[in-house]
Order: sequence, then C-alpha cells, then structure tokens
Amino acid sequence: MKLLEGKVAIVTGAARGIGEAIAETFADHGAHIAFTYVSESSAAKASALEERLIAKGVKAKAYRSNAGDYAQCEQFVNDVISQFGNIDVCVNNAGISKDNLLLRITPEQWDDVMQINLNSVFNMTKLVMRPMMKARKGSIINMSSIIGIRGNAGQSSYAASKAGIIGFTKSIALELGGRNIRCNAIAPGFIETDMTHYLKEGEAAKAFLEKIPLGRFGTGEEIANTTLFLASDMSSYITGQVISTCGGLNI
Repeated sequence: MKLLEGKVAIVTGAARGIGEAIAETFADHGAHIAFTYVSESSAAKASALEERLIAKGVKAKAYRSNAGDYAQCEQFVNDVISQFGNIDVCVNNAGISKDNLLLRITPEQWDDVMQINLNSVFNMTKLVMRPMMKARKGSIINMSSIIGIRGNAGQSSYAASKAGIIGFTKSIALELGGRNIRCNAIAPGFIETDMTHYLKEGEAAKAFLEKIPLGRFGTGEEIANTTLFLASDMSSYITGQVISTCGGLNI
C-alpha cells in the first residue's frame, strides 16, 4: 500500500541525512518529490538522489535554493507549481547547528542559525499556504528537535530556533485548520547523521546513550517514517502536534 500515491511533496535540505531519508521514503510511497540543497558541494549528492528517486517511478527534481532566503524560496515554490502542478506536502527540514557557549557565540553565528532553522520555516510555509488554501488541503511538517523542548548547554541558538518552530507550528495549525491544512512538528532525538557523528565516540556517546531509554541513537529512516505518517491521510485528524521521535529521551 502506497500512502502518498500521486501526491507532490517538497522537502528542503534533502541532499543528505534526515532529508534524504524522507525523500526516499516518500518516493517509495508514490510521492513526486521536489527537494532543495544549498551548496555547490552538495550538487553531486543531490543529482544522485534525484536519479534514485526517478528510478522508483516518480517524478523528482533537485533545486539549488537557500530556504533561509525568501526570494529564493519564492522562486523555488513557483518553479514547483509550474513543473509539478500543485503542492500537497511541505517538509521544512533544512537546518544547521553552530554549537557554542553563549559566552562565545557571535551575533553572526546566532543569526545564521535563526535564518536557516527558523526563518526558513516561515518562508516556505508562507509560500506554500496559498496553493494549499486554493486546493483546500495540505500537510506542513516542520522539523524541530528534542533540544527545542528540553534545551542543551552549548546549543542556545539551536534550541531557540527549534523551540520557535514549535510555537510557529501550533499557531499555523490554528490559522489554517479551517482550510483543511494540517501543520505538525517532529522533534527528533539523537539521530545518526553527518551532523551528529561526533556524538558516537568515546565517553560522550556513553553519556548520551545512558539518557535514552531505548539505549541507542535513532536513524534517518525512523524519522522519515514519522514524517510519512504525518504527510499521509493516516494522520488526517492530527494537527498542531509535536511528535517526539527520540527513543524516550523526552519522558
């Protein structure tokens, strides 16, 4: 059973990690995929992902676009509408982390994290809501983090941006629910990606694992499965929620 057969889904920041897993899972379930990457160094990986998605029998296209830049997002969404016809699902996944103690973090570092993690969610949501309102349906899924719920020393900018996503998600769910547009957030715990590889080594890994009831890090595929549920009609009566996919870290 393909849960997203014929739907058009946007996934930002999908050249690697969680975004890549989401794009693959969505395509496996019949969705056509428009996804973004931001740097020239990611172009080869984005092209390879595009080819893998098309090989699954769906339409797919990679776009180089910075989700933190409103003008680029506007061009991206217009291109998707032109080339795919509509937008059924938007996964706001693009994100970065510039960890540092508040004493040492610079205003520029703070602004970079806010632009990519939080402004991007505003940009994309504002731009996809009109075609979704016209169609009177849609699912917007915002990637928050368990750090946005519980905080973490040395990650004040990341935590603030991810907490902001939660407040934004709940507000948009209230605004758009009457148009049959759902907006939910996912709060991953410690997931095995390029961004978290350093957590798997030595005493740091042991300390993190001791806090997780399931005793292991999560995978991109497990986050993708949660995202698939929220994108599909299986979650048709769920909006304004934050699903912590964290192995029990948030208990």
